[in-house]
Amino acid sequence: MTDHQIFNSLIEFFEEDNWDFQWVAGASALSMGFSGVNGKWLCYAQARETEEQFVFYSVLSVNVPPKKRHKVAEFITRVNYGLVIGNFEMDYDDGEIRYKTSVDIEGSTLHASMIKQMVYANLIITDRYLPGVMRVIYSDEHPIDILDTIELDQDYEDTFENDAFLIFDDDEDDLEAFDDKDEDDFSDFDHPTSYDGGSPN
Repeated sequence: MTDHQIFNSLIEFFEEDNWDFQWVAGASALSMGFSGVNGKWLCYAQARETEEQFVFYSVLSVNVPPKKRHKVAEFITRVNYGLVIGNFEMDYDDGEIRYKTSVDIEGSTLHASMIKQMVYANLIITDRYLPGVMRVIYSDEHPIDILDTIELDQDYEDTFENDAFLIFDDDEDDLEAFDDKDEDDFSDFDHPTSYDGGSPN
């Protein structure tokens, strides 16, 4: 596989899909803002050229307070058990939560349809369970009770299919809530629990 082939495929996809994005300095990754039915968050698309992998992250804007991390961990564990594509992750050190979807394309080519599947599956799941994460953080409800109410909502996919999601420009004021997240924190997506350091593949 030629150098930066995956990264070039990502740029081509997000341009054709009309996303506003930025190149993360020092990494083969793109950053972009996204607005769903239930909130806004930052997304990161990473090309792992050496490993021949594409990874897409949705990073929630609120870090979980220490006293609520065990409950959020239970909630996302219960959510993950029923998921087929991707998974939620939480950094126990700082409470950051993200949803990750990825694909290994060793011996193949990354097509636009594959990127779209990974990206939009990620966005749908993140937006669906975002209210549950927030309820765990800000209420005294039990995680399993919160999850039950979300799983009973059968109309969510219809809402998504009716173009309820909007991409927003991460240069605009809409991203004020993310000002405390320096892009340097996202310069290396290769480690499963840390964004520190790193350089382009």
